[in-house]
Amino acid sequence: MSKLYFRYGAMNCGKSTNLLQVAHNYEERGMKIILIKPCIDTKGDDKISSRLGVERKVDLLATKEVDIYNHILLLNKQENIDCILVDEAQFFTQEQAQQLFNIAVKLNIPTICYGLRTDFQMNGFPGSTRLLELAHSIEELKTICTCGKKAIFNGRKINGKFVFKGEQIAIDDNDLIEYQSLCAKCYYEKFEEYNNCNK
Repeated sequence: MSKLYFRYGAMNCGKSTNLLQVAHNYEERGMKIILIKPCIDTKGDDKISSRLGVERKVDLLATKEVDIYNHILLLNKQENIDCILVDEAQFFTQEQAQQLFNIAVKLNIPTICYGLRTDFQMNGFPGSTRLLELAHSIEELKTICTCGKKAIFNGRKINGKFVFKGEQIAIDDNDLIEYQSLCAKCYYEKFEEYNNCNK
């Protein structure tokens, strides 16, 4: 039986880079892969983009309504698939995370998902939470905070200032929205600064 893998980490830990390297490794051996990402991730449009400048078009840009299991079931009947690679997995629904698990177990196709564990308020994403519950293998991809310690959280900045309130998914055409990887100590320092400025 194949496995469902969930590889998570804070922003800038190299998730997309790792995914594209795995894709290259499979294809170098003549194997068939399918790349998937949720359509809500507008970064790179229909491509998976690494901060190192490498990018690649996805095979499935999935809306929340797409049944990923049935989509892969049909593709696998046309041509045997050796691996499913999923970017920004946190944005999938819990049902779609279950479908990814079913692909690994029922279709016997290794399924490797990459994503964030928590949002800028330290809350779990529905897709990530379900993947943490279901995955056969869970791996943390590490990165560092600006202070040099291991980063585990993601701070949201709007127009250069940290914010700790707002929707889980930020889509804004007017403001500059950025994220910064933070260790727990720096996260709380930024959080306290925000609260003091907004009393």
